[in-house]
Amino acid sequence: MDNVERYFVEVVYALPDEQVLINLDVGQGTTAEQAVKLSGILERFPEIDLTQNKIGIFGKVINADQVLRDKDRVEIYRPLIADPKESRRKRADKKEARTTKGS
Repeated sequence: MDNVERYFVEVVYALPDEQVLINLDVGQGTTAEQAVKLSGILERFPEIDLTQNKIGIFGKVINADQVLRDKDRVEIYRPLIADPKESRRKRADKKEARTTKGS
């Protein structure tokens, strides 16, 4: 008989037009990387590369070997397409230009 405690976890991946959430029942000691692989999401989205894509639990980046706890939500993050600081600077510059023109 299997005496390993079972945990309920979720693996999620979001694209601009699609969000995938996969519920899993895993054994105690399962890592985030193992859960991602068990979910089948890598086959569905071959562009995911766990050596490149960061993963996290509830918005906090973790190492792939992080052992999961019951009810953890493993998130696979896509690479940023723009530097957030640069984007904010450009928006501020545009806003300042509009304000200056209106004066």
